[in-house]
Amino acid sequence: MKQRIVGFHQDDRNHWVAELECGHTQHVRHNPPWVNRPWVLREETRRARIGRELNCRACDAEHEASGRESQPGR
Repeated sequence: MKQRIVGFHQDDRNHWVAELECGHTQHVRHNPPWVNRPWVLREETRRARIGRELNCRACDAEHEASGRESQPGR
């Protein structure tokens, strides 16, 4: 489920974490060659991402779980 980025902070291992409008968070690491997000390294490029959408995996999981609960036989 798409959610807007409302801020950023670093976790206890200094990895960048996006704060989402839904209240969930998501790591946004730059870890080439697997994950290429050089924009997380500079404050001005992180700030430019505020308001953009990320897919919130936690919201997806909650939505999927609520769908299973409302369907008999599952």
